[in-house]
Amino acid sequence: MLPWLIAIPLAYLAGAVPFGVLIARAKGVDITKHGSGNPGATNVGRVLGFRFFLLCFVLDMLKGLVPTLLAGLAAGVLGQREIPTTDAWLWLAVMASAVLGHMFSPFLRFKGGKGVATGLGALLGVFPIGALAAAAAAIVWGLTFAIWRYVSLASIAAAIALPVAVTLALWDQLTGDAPLRALPFLSVTLLLGALVVFRHRSNVRRLLAGQEHKVGSPRPPAATPPQTD
Repeated sequence: MLPWLIAIPLAYLAGAVPFGVLIARAKGVDITKHGSGNPGATNVGRVLGFRFFLLCFVLDMLKGLVPTLLAGLAAGVLGQREIPTTDAWLWLAVMASAVLGHMFSPFLRFKGGKGVATGLGALLGVFPIGALAAAAAAIVWGLTFAIWRYVSLASIAAAIALPVAVTLALWDQLTGDAPLRALPFLSVTLLLGALVVFRHRSNVRRLLAGQEHKVGSPRPPAATPPQTD
């Protein structure tokens, strides 16, 4: 139990590091007062350019990947497909802690990003089950973005695809003699997927109203008030 008890709060603190805010501050910009006001990689890229989007995305992904991967390694479950139920719940708690730290950072008065990059990294750390699901969600993200050019829509589609991918990856367990072993992975990915969609609720409203920013289209005027949620 000791590796898990140490890893869960450390993962939350790692996820809470607001890389988007720090990157923008280094350029003399308060990212919470520009663009959508969100400290995630998409808004950083919108305000500062693609290379800063890429930097923020990678750092946000790593703060989910590293604590999750190290926790699995320390507990001896990394690389196993059939994991004892208790260990599975605790490993997924580490993963979820990193994502929740990003979404509700104590360094930003419990505000934060929408969890896509950090969630992707955290899932990759739950190898191999989470990594397979993350790869499937990434493919859905890429296809959705290539067709419609909306980052938010691609993120929502990937979040919905995530529990579907986990279900397919663990289908033999769900339909076999050990369905409870699959329950932790399915439950947590359903919860995280729903949370990511909920965090994109303002984007959903803009998509329905035809007001969401499409990548490659002209940026809104600088005088546009920041969107706060």
